Amino acid sequence: MAAVSRNHRRLGKSMKIGQRGVVTEAAGFKVEDDIQRLRGAMKGTGTDEAAIIEVLARRTIAQRQRIKEGYKQQVGKNLADDLDSELSGNFQKVVMGLLMLAPVYDAYELRSSMKGAGTEEAALIDILASRTTEEMKAINAVYKKEYDNSLEDDVCGDTSGMFQRVLVSLLTAGRDESSAVDQALAAQDAKDIYEAGEARWGTDEVKFLTVLCARNRNHLLKVFEEYKKISGRDIEDSIKREMSGSLEEVFLAIVKCLRNKPGFFAERLYKSMKGLGTTDSVLIRTMVARAEIDMLDIKVEFFKMYGKTLYSFIKGDTSGDYRKILLELCGEDK
Repeated sequence: MAAVSRNHRRLGKSMKIGQRGVVTEAAGFKVEDDIQRLRGAMKGTGTDEAAIIEVLARRTIAQRQRIKEGYKQQVGKNLADDLDSELSGNFQKVVMGLLMLAPVYDAYELRSSMKGAGTEEAALIDILASRTTEEMKAINAVYKKEYDNSLEDDVCGDTSGMFQRVLVSLLTAGRDESSAVDQALAAQDAKDIYEAGEARWGTDEVKFLTVLCARNRNHLLKVFEEYKKISGRDIEDSIKREMSGSLEEVFLAIVKCLRNKPGFFAERLYKSMKGLGTTDSVLIRTMVARAEIDMLDIKVEFFKMYGKTLYSFIKGDTSGDYRKILLELCGEDK
């Protein structure tokens, strides 16, 4: 995992972090004290995982960057490398994610999802369907710098068909970011989607792509209202009827993120843990990426949707230090 460059630090500062995160700036933050605690946690035989959790899961991304820089100055080594060699398993994956700036982590997750045999479509969908235009531009810049290839080229080399076209449309970050709603256009968009799907034999997916990947959020919420009036169905129901597989998943993700992004992530977390086994890649990625942005809202939505707290779900589905660090990122059991 590459060290964070000056460019990356600048990108991190430009990212607007929301005020609905569980992880907030640690009061009385002293870089020197945190470096000493981390060094102590890795000295001698064995590792003090509790100290690592206490420092890294309770600091913001910006504070962690300062710890990384200070560590390198004082020890002459990368903190990420030292921790990587000390830790293992899912706990290690969470810690490594916490040490990265948001666009660096997203780029890393996208790259990992396409490396080797097979593709983890969930990572491509979760990240590309949910990030803002500004976030997507930062991810593209980091990806190019880190991996010496464009994200678009890698996505095109690893996916195909209409699914690929939707992903490319999302990663080019061309969505209208205004809040203007054109009533006449919203009605026309709804009609176009209806005629491209429910009203015909077969589905013209391009029309769905054109509307869902380009229009601004407020406009699309109006389109969804108009669509229900015309078709008598919710847009999500129509997508489920008209599409299948990864294409269905990505279009549903776009709609859900536009309507209620914390609700989308609450559902992803629930599905990653329900039933037998845990989809750790989804659980880790969501907890690390949203801890500082909207975890408070995700927890509210999770309880509303499933009648149980996210905390209790994580506690019942994970174990050891992996469980402990995820619960720190989740915050209180409420």
